Amino acid sequence: MAEHALPPVVARMWGRETASRHGPRPSLDVATIVNAAIRIADRDGLEGVRMSSVAAEVGVATMSLYRYVGSKDELLQVMADAATPEPPALDGRRWRDYLTEWTRANRDFLLDRPWLLPLIPRTPPAGPRTLRWLDRALGALAGTGLRPGERINIATSLTGYATWQAALAHGLTGGAGPAAGDDPIAGLAAYGDILGQVLDPAEYPDLAEAVRGDGFGSAEEWVDDADFTFGLDLLLDGVQALIDRRT
Repeated sequence: MAEHALPPVVARMWGRETASRHGPRPSLDVATIVNAAIRIADRDGLEGVRMSSVAAEVGVATMSLYRYVGSKDELLQVMADAATPEPPALDGRRWRDYLTEWTRANRDFLLDRPWLLPLIPRTPPAGPRTLRWLDRALGALAGTGLRPGERINIATSLTGYATWQAALAHGLTGGAGPAAGDDPIAGLAAYGDILGQVLDPAEYPDLAEAVRGDGFGSAEEWVDDADFTFGLDLLLDGVQALIDRRT
């Protein structure tokens, strides 16, 4: 397998940069800059993160930041990894029990920090935090008889589900920060009401019927997070079926 040179942003996340021996001793480090950027994102949303605002937060000139991060895009990638919490511990649990908690925890930290949502599609996991999540998911599936590629695809699918659920929750509550808009759809009941006003039963017969049947309102399956659990169970049932075929 060919060995590729580490991209600068990956080298920064892993502390693999080659330090220059020339010039004055650096007055900052990448961690200080990234922590400042995360504070700004938590306070003002992702749109508040600019090289100038980060420089002001740490008390240096804007151009000084480029000694530590090559561009704003690189800074955002490092931020996304640094703002990701540690995954749940395996603790010897069965794969299904662990991946249930793993997926829920994945969704929950995105609910806490909605500014991470637009950063997820920009790059595959490459930092120590995000790769630890992948490692734990693969570890949970060890011994199931699944091939490495299958286990990676399962982890990717569960990550995508957690991300979509977090994005949906923010969209329905207007909780995605300052960029969410001035007139959010406040909950599933409001969403169902809006659909009921625009759907033509002749063109959308089944969806219109589901709306009339209160499918997005007070139905029991939408209560107490049961919608998230329902979808997750479908995914994990598929994983179980794949394991059964392999064994």
